[in-house]
Amino acid sequence: MGFPNAPARSRASLRESGVEALAVAALAVLVGSAESVRPIGSLDELAATFELSRLSQASARFDETEPRALSARTLHQTPFEAVRDRLAALGIAGPSAEPFWAAAHGNLTRLEEAQGWWEVVHGEVAPIVEDAAFVEIAAAQLPPEPWNAGTWRAWTAALKLETGRKGRDLFHPLRLALTGRESGPDLAALLPLIGRARASARLSAPAA
Repeated sequence: MGFPNAPARSRASLRESGVEALAVAALAVLVGSAESVRPIGSLDELAATFELSRLSQASARFDETEPRALSARTLHQTPFEAVRDRLAALGIAGPSAEPFWAAAHGNLTRLEEAQGWWEVVHGEVAPIVEDAAFVEIAAAQLPPEPWNAGTWRAWTAALKLETGRKGRDLFHPLRLALTGRESGPDLAALLPLIGRARASARLSAPAA
């Protein structure tokens, strides 16, 4: 059986399109009830919220955009242990898998997108160098390892003092060079995972 007012959107088709199982369950139970549709952490949590007496007497309304939005919000609150095996099936495993999940999961809309960010951290990317002179200074100012959550702040503070740049003028060229992408997870969390060797190589790439 599908959702109200959405005959083409069966539970199976939603799962096949990458919507999280817990999001599908939340939609199936909460749409048409007096409870707000929201992310849930487990089926037990969902069962505890369900009461037949709270089902609405009015026709349920289904928003076609809601499954993906709810799925993303579900991922954003999902702990690493709950997705460890699924991440491993995508090739995301090892000691850095958990800190990677902590850094990346807040920007995912589908779990499979994690593969792309794992490649940004551990693989090859095509750096985008939009300001070669500034990126060269940034490469020269890279702090020595070991790196941690404070490295990004210390590095960018030093660059701000040396170049006078701030805001987007400071951060955007670094994001493009380090990740090859316009937006994404917080670089303070990504930078230690990328590591100094990869960061230096990407900042030293020739301008396109």
